[in-house]
Amino acid sequence: MTGTSQTNEGLDPRRRRALYRASHRGTKEMDFILGRFAEAEMATLSEAELDLFERLIDAPDTDLYEWVVGRAATPPDYDTEMMRRLRAFHAVPGAR
Repeated sequence: MTGTSQTNEGLDPRRRRALYRASHRGTKEMDFILGRFAEAEMATLSEAELDLFERLIDAPDTDLYEWVVGRAATPPDYDTEMMRRLRAFHAVPGAR
């Protein structure tokens, strides 16, 4: 992801690790989806929000992608405010 080296400046080790993991997933789609969100939001996440984000990045790429794009229902234990924020971050205005 472009800008990752700039956005991790000043972050604690846990946040730097989460940012790296979010943008180095193994699939370009998830690198983009999670990496861009992490670049924009990482510095302002509370500890509780960071816990939720780390839980999301532990999910398999294929499952997480399906949940984010709405092709599969998000399991209740992943259907958190963090998942809703991630979806909203990538929502296209006017798209269904």
